[in-house]
Amino acid sequence: MGELVKEALTIGWPLFALLASLFVYSLVSAKDGAAKKSGVFKVFIGTIGAFLLMVAIAHYKGSFYEANRMLPVSLVLITATCFMMGVYFPSQAALLKIGGFMFLVAAGLSGYGNWLPQVEGGFPPAEVKLDFQSMSSQQLADEGEKIIFGGIGKNKEQGAVGKGQCPLCHAFHAGMLGERAPNLVGLPARAGKERLEDPKYSKGKAAGRDYAQKEAFPGAGTAENGQEYIAESHACPSCYVVAGYGVKGTNDKESPMPAIHKPPISLSLEELAAVDTWLYLREGIDAPSYEEIVKSYEKFVPEADRPKKQEDKPAGGGGDLMADGTETVDVIFQKAQCVACHTIPGISGAKGTIGPVLEEGTNALLRMKDKDYKGSARTVPDYIMESIVSPSVYVVKPFPDNTMPKIFGQKLSAGAIKKIVDYLSQVKTGSPPPKIS
Repeated sequence: MGELVKEALTIGWPLFALLASLFVYSLVSAKDGAAKKSGVFKVFIGTIGAFLLMVAIAHYKGSFYEANRMLPVSLVLITATCFMMGVYFPSQAALLKIGGFMFLVAAGLSGYGNWLPQVEGGFPPAEVKLDFQSMSSQQLADEGEKIIFGGIGKNKEQGAVGKGQCPLCHAFHAGMLGERAPNLVGLPARAGKERLEDPKYSKGKAAGRDYAQKEAFPGAGTAENGQEYIAESHACPSCYVVAGYGVKGTNDKESPMPAIHKPPISLSLEELAAVDTWLYLREGIDAPSYEEIVKSYEKFVPEADRPKKQEDKPAGGGGDLMADGTETVDVIFQKAQCVACHTIPGISGAKGTIGPVLEEGTNALLRMKDKDYKGSARTVPDYIMESIVSPSVYVVKPFPDNTMPKIFGQKLSAGAIKKIVDYLSQVKTGSPPPKIS
């Protein structure tokens, strides 16, 4: 506050000098005691008003380029000063009140603008080109952790999700049960000892498999070791489905997991090698060499289907966003993996049962009236936005809390979220779903 007053005095000393001169003049020129008292009082009020004005200007100057959202306070101070001066200087009252009203309107608009969520603009960071082949095992594992969780050390954070989107379905720590996919603790050891020996896997006998897919592509065959099993499970999830984790109604013959070398995830073989290396090293197990891991994927991913190498991709890509808003809404639902957990009328493949049916044009109004609703939404779009960004604000019964990740506010662009909100707002129970445009 002291700095603000100092700044005000620095800006306003000429005005204070003028007011002091007027004060002396009023004392000398006043003809009687009443006039003298009136002059002194007006100069006193004018001095206070001028001081408030200078404080407001100094505050405005300091807040204009700051992120503290205090700019409206400056405009309110100016408004108060104008109305106060208008009361004590009747001859200029109309002008001062008009000015005060203008500043009041500006304060209201500024306050509303500051209340809205602030997004810092700027260019996306340039994509760093990585030479996976020359990395050590630990460096590969670090990159794998970034791909899975979005950063080194984030595997311990609730809701951390990276480009690979694995934590949306899989658990990675002992004692955690995944509702959508198996827990990946101990996967490297389990892959060779349990999965390949399961009669349902039909090792070496792809034609005998009783799953949605017999093999990754004609002639690919089956895995012969644990690493090849991991590669096949990523490239062809429906070639073998762990009991209890199949798409509902398929008798565990079809997996809800997408092939992660294909859109929307599209990890390159180099990135997949980094992911697998992390899976080994986090268990304290030496990982196969980079070349061995890539070769295992080449067995199940034909060359035509292999994504471009990371270093061949143009710089300045979309970063870690799951969807940037340029996609159609059905693609956004696919990229964010909403289809794995929710049934969404009108969206192909969206038959999940982990979360509620998303008929939000009907549901949202009912949920906002629920006595257990503690959110702040007052409209259907606001409720949908809130449920995406802060899913624990209201948890639909009987679904458990913390099932839906809390990262979509950061992983989906504003444009992508708006498309989801616009679509779901139109989905009503018993009505045809809206058209996808």
